[in-house]
Amino acid sequence: MIEAVAFYLFATVVIASGVMTIASRNPVHSVLWLILAFFNAAGLFLLLGAEFIAMLLVIVYVGAVAVLFLFVVMMLDVDFAELRAGFARYLPFGTLLALVLLAEIAFAVAAWNAGDIGADARVAPVDAGIPNIQLLGTILYTRYLYIFEAAGLVLLVAMIGAIVLTHRKRGGTRPQNISAQNRRRPQDATRNIDQPVGQGVEL
Repeated sequence: MIEAVAFYLFATVVIASGVMTIASRNPVHSVLWLILAFFNAAGLFLLLGAEFIAMLLVIVYVGAVAVLFLFVVMMLDVDFAELRAGFARYLPFGTLLALVLLAEIAFAVAAWNAGDIGADARVAPVDAGIPNIQLLGTILYTRYLYIFEAAGLVLLVAMIGAIVLTHRKRGGTRPQNISAQNRRRPQDATRNIDQPVGQGVEL
């Protein structure tokens, strides 16, 4: 009974937080609603017995991604009124994408329930004596090893691309020349002038 109440409580808050994340006009409020959705999703994982994924969700998504979004939104001077100005123009295309996604979800649910496959056959056998983290690591580094390595390769390429874009040569900038600064003498940087009284400084 308590598990059912907790499930419906967490699920309701997750859905409400997701809706408010999209519907909020203030982007800071949207990020805060997103953090609330992450916490309640972690509660749902705890009810499923996946405590490692729940802690991972809190540490990685709430502690890193959502907080990073919050700092970026608060520090950047973004004109959100201008961004929302084109909402009506892209509304038909966004609606079409939403309908396509909804159709894909309905097709996946129908395919999942089709045939004579029972509910027990869709669940992988789990040994109660093995911890959840050990089972997750075994599956991740055996069956999904190549997919895991491909995901790491994609992240590596993205990181290298971000570094290359940051250090690309741009015109109109004055880079720092450390060797020229070290060779500079004090007499090259200052000039002693006997300034007469009552006259301004000539630059």
